[in-house]
Parts: sequence; C-alpha cells; structure tokens
Amino acid sequence: MSGRIWLSVLAACILLCSAAPPRASAQEITIAAASDLQFVFPQVAARFEKETGHPVRLTYGSSGNFFSQIQNGAPFDLFFSADIDFPKKLEAAGLTEPGTLYQYATGKIVLWVRNDSTIDLSRGLQLLSDPAVRKIAIANPEHAPYGRAAVAAFQHERLYDQVRSKFVLGENITQTAQFVASGNADIGILALSLAVAQPLKSDGRYVQIPASFYPHIDQGAVVLKSSPHKDIGEQFIAFLKRPEILSLMRDFGFIVPDRP
Repeated sequence: MSGRIWLSVLAACILLCSAAPPRASAQEITIAAASDLQFVFPQVAARFEKETGHPVRLTYGSSGNFFSQIQNGAPFDLFFSADIDFPKKLEAAGLTEPGTLYQYATGKIVLWVRNDSTIDLSRGLQLLSDPAVRKIAIANPEHAPYGRAAVAAFQHERLYDQVRSKFVLGENITQTAQFVASGNADIGILALSLAVAQPLKSDGRYVQIPASFYPHIDQGAVVLKSSPHKDIGEQFIAFLKRPEILSLMRDFGFIVPDRP
C-alpha cells in the first residue's frame, strides 16, 4: 500500500471514530447498607457490576443513623435497612422513589462466644444471668434493630432487669461482634449473617435465639428520591430478586421472600 493510500485510509478511520457516538461511561451507585449485610453484599455487588458494568459503592452502618443522614440529605442512591420501618418513614415523607420499597429479608439473632470460652450455650439466654458472664455485647437499641431484638428477647425471658447492667453497646451489629471477638465482652447477641461468615464462623460458636422471643427483624430497601441514578437503583433491587441471589442471601442466614 502506497503512503498516499495509507494516509487516506487512516484519515477515513479517524473520521469514522470521531463521528461515532461516545460509549456511555459506567455510572456508580452508592448504597447505605445495614451492617448485617457486610459479608453477603460484596458478593452481590460484584455480580451486579460484572453483569451491568455499574460499580457499587457500599457504606455500612446502623440503620437508624442512616435514616437520620438521609433525612438530612446524605447522597445515597439506595438504602438497605435492617428495619423496614425506616424506609417506610422515608417513603411517607416523600423522600423515596414511588413503588421501590421492597422487603428483601428477615434477620435472625444468635448468642455467640469465642471458641476459647467456657460458656455453655446450650443453656440459652438464661445463662446470661450467671455471675460468670460479666459483659454482654448488644447493638445499641436506640438506633440498631438487632439491639432492639436483643432487648425484646431478654424481656420475653424476664431477664432484662437482671442483665442490663452488663451491656456493652455497639454502634452497630459489626462493632458488637468486634467487642466479643476481641475479648471486651464475654458473649454477644449478633446477627446470624455475621456468625455464619468468616472470620466469626471459625473463631467462635453460636446458638440461635428462638424467633418467637422477639419481633420479626423485617428488612427493607428503597431507591431514594434524590438519587441521580434511579434507573440503576431499581435495576439493583430487581437483581436482588433473582433466584441465585436469593439463594446466596439464604446461605448467609437470611429469610428471604419465596416469591419476590
């Protein structure tokens, strides 16, 4: 090919490339996620990004704190709360995209101790009144649904007044787990989703607290009205309803809808 012809072909290629519409850049969504999702959601987000090309930024914390932040204009696209009442309140205040509220799971609570503990978990909640149990880690019930569930279980077993002085309050369920894992508490009331995941799965043992001892920990998600990526947010919630994602959530200890 002569130099003149080659230059002509190159010029034509440049012209075609410049005329072609630019490829849409991947848009990132930001999710405010309850702390009990910290082990399962990285896997969900990775699968979503692989399929759609949209990155997912996950921020974990207590549902009550996120609720307050969103009311004050925090720039999240979606809110996954461990207490569905928080998204419902945002919906009532007109801060959510209509029709996006979705109950994605129900959580469970467990008693958890380190492997080196001599505490006999087979005794259930009654063991907490034993003088040998000096510190009990629970999530702060003022803004953490798992903390409120723990208090309800204590009250169900008429233990609350006996054990309340032993409480070590975590800002969220993750910090609560850290208190027990580090030895700053003898035992903790944790989310099952944390107890079945590493490192807690290897570092300790647990027993489930009967679900009849506390109100359902119904969890809800919603797309926020202020989100600039509402379509992607709705796509993420739809993705969560797939059979393979529901199965993954079950593997991490959540009760999920049979028919989303």
